[in-house]
Amino acid sequence: MKRPAFTMLELVFVIVVLGILASLAMPRIDRDLKQEAADNVLSAIRYTQHLALTDNKHKYNEKDWLKSLWQIRFENDSGFAYIIASNSDLDANLDEDEAALDPANGKLFYNDGDHASPNVFIEKLYGIDTVTFNDCAGTSASNAKHIAFDNLGRPHRGVFAATYDYKTYVKNKDCQITFSSDAFDSDFTIQINRETGYAFIVGQESS
Repeated sequence: MKRPAFTMLELVFVIVVLGILASLAMPRIDRDLKQEAADNVLSAIRYTQHLALTDNKHKYNEKDWLKSLWQIRFENDSGFAYIIASNSDLDANLDEDEAALDPANGKLFYNDGDHASPNVFIEKLYGIDTVTFNDCAGTSASNAKHIAFDNLGRPHRGVFAATYDYKTYVKNKDCQITFSSDAFDSDFTIQINRETGYAFIVGQESS
C-alpha cells in the first residue's frame, strides 16, 4: 500500500526557500541599539511637551512659577537616567510624587525607587555615558541638565533658578542634546527647535 510523501526534490526546495526567508529576516531581528535609544529619548521629550500643553502651569502672581513647568531632566547619579516631572513645590529637587506616569507601563518617569519605569535608565539600557546640551543648557547641578516646556509647547532652560521674567525662554538658538555610548558607532543628537519646541532626531527630520 503506497503512502503519500514528499519527494527528496520537494524537501530540498522547501529547505532552500526557508533559508532565503531566514537570511532576509535576520537583519530585522538584530537590535539597532542606537535607534532604540534615540526613539526612547525623543518620545520622552515629546511626552514632556505634551504634558506641558495639557497641564497649564502658568501662575503669573507667583514669582517662581516657571520652576513648576513640566521638564525632562537628565541625571548621572549612578548611571545616566532621566526624570519627567513638574517641580510643584518649587524647591531645588524633583521628587517622586512630582513625576509623570509612563503610559507604556504605568510606572513613574523617575530614576529611583521600586516604582521607576525601566525606560528612564538610558545608561543601563543603551550604555549612554555622556549627555551634552548645546545652546540650551539648563543646569541645576553639575551632573543634571534639563529642558522645560510651557503651556504653548515652547522650550525653556534653567528653570530651577527662574523668576517670572521669561529669560528662560529659548528663542535665539535651537537646542541640541547629544548622547554618546561605546555601544554606538556614532553619537546621536536630538534637536529641539527654538520658539516652537518641535523635537526630532538630527538626520531623521521626519522622525
